[in-house]
Amino acid sequence: MNQIDLAGRNAVVTGGVRGIGLAIVERLLASGANVCIWDRDLAALDQVVPGLNKQGKTHGAQVDITRAESVEHGLKSAVNSFGKIDILVNNAGIAGSTRKLWELPPEEWRQVIEIDLVGVYMCCRTVVPHMIENKYGRIVNIASIAGKEGNPNASHYSAAKAGVIALTKSLGKELAQAGILVNCITPAVIETDILKQVTQQHIDYMLSKIPMGRFGKKEEAAAMGAWLCSEDCSFTTGSTFDLSGGRATY
Repeated sequence: MNQIDLAGRNAVVTGGVRGIGLAIVERLLASGANVCIWDRDLAALDQVVPGLNKQGKTHGAQVDITRAESVEHGLKSAVNSFGKIDILVNNAGIAGSTRKLWELPPEEWRQVIEIDLVGVYMCCRTVVPHMIENKYGRIVNIASIAGKEGNPNASHYSAAKAGVIALTKSLGKELAQAGILVNCITPAVIETDILKQVTQQHIDYMLSKIPMGRFGKKEEAAAMGAWLCSEDCSFTTGSTFDLSGGRATY
């Protein structure tokens, strides 16, 4: 593992109790950062955080990223623990079911948009003023290759992730002279529990699109995320970083 220096930095990672989020938390801790995990699953937080404290200073807060007051409470909790927040990784998300657009219930369509897109807005809206005050920040949004290409039978997820890409570009420009860099990662399929939410047919379709012929590893996403969280990432903002095994062509 290549060493990335995040000593003295304080991070918030949403959805950090499993999958890509947990891998990012572990990589940030290994790089010297303190990490606050925001997740709505209190039981998982209680189970995961004590073990992570053996790797570095970790704090957990139960946060519903779709609710402004819950996110504001999460920020207060993180600041009380660490003093300030330098890094925000917007990772929390759901896939939703795999169905044709006209077969998706409106409430499910809205739920995916609320968590995967509105949640990113809520977290940025709350944390960015704090970063502006401190004149420093790194924001990393976890989008998806689906946001570039649009996966069939996943219109809600594809639309949400396309929105995250556009949000990243807009916010990156807005903060370009504030010392705060905003970038996003667009993974193809990563081997995590989110695969349990979709059909085998959909999994096979996504794998067939990857020239490398394999799924990505959560550790690979964590490595890219850690660099984007670091001071070594210094002249890149509003950008989209491919993590698709060759699937992305732009």
